[in-house]
Amino acid sequence: MENAAYVGLSRQMTLRRELDIVANNIANADTTGFKVEQLLLGAEIGERARNAFVRPGVSFVLDNGIGRDYGQGALEQTGRNLDFAIEGEGAFFKLNDGAGEAYTRDGAFTLDPEGRLTTEGGAVVQGDGGEIILDRALGEPAVAPDGTISQNGNPVGRLSIVRFDALAALEKGGDGLYRNASNAAAIEATDARVRQGMLEGSNVNPILEITNLIEIQRAYESVTRMIENANDLSRRAVERLGRA
Repeated sequence: MENAAYVGLSRQMTLRRELDIVANNIANADTTGFKVEQLLLGAEIGERARNAFVRPGVSFVLDNGIGRDYGQGALEQTGRNLDFAIEGEGAFFKLNDGAGEAYTRDGAFTLDPEGRLTTEGGAVVQGDGGEIILDRALGEPAVAPDGTISQNGNPVGRLSIVRFDALAALEKGGDGLYRNASNAAAIEATDARVRQGMLEGSNVNPILEITNLIEIQRAYESVTRMIENANDLSRRAVERLGRA
């Protein structure tokens, strides 16, 4: 296989990865707190398929991982007292899911049988002093913009809202959760505000993502034609040399 075909193949591999990411974005366009993702591309210099000792080498397309846009999604009114949205980019609710600390923008919370505030997946929502426990007998809770939760006018806890200096410290897990994949310390997000009875929608732009799908398909077809043309050129060259 010629150099052009190898380069084209490396691009096709990244295009297939891009296709998966864009399809996942579209599938999560209505997922609470979902953050749109994109493939990060780079270049890798490799040896030529022929004349390996000639420099410079061939530049291949490289998958450099996934980038995530943590921009604010639209806040949507739900009217449910245990639905909370964070107003402020880069801030997260702090949780404990049994495997350690986790973070989320999905504030669709509920109460477990013990009255602990949890996510729908069962992760325990953390407050400044640990778990937040509500007494159903005291009625519906009220939440102040700073995250303080009160029942009958008496504070019972305050939601722990944190952020990281570098969002690259976060690694995506399941159920809309993120984990700290580095030694970076979470800090209190003092400028973030909590809105009760609201949820943050996905920041995916469906029209833009569908446009990306079309562009990826066209790029894949273009690279495929380039590889076919390169192979056809090599075949004809071999045939002419054979006749000579």
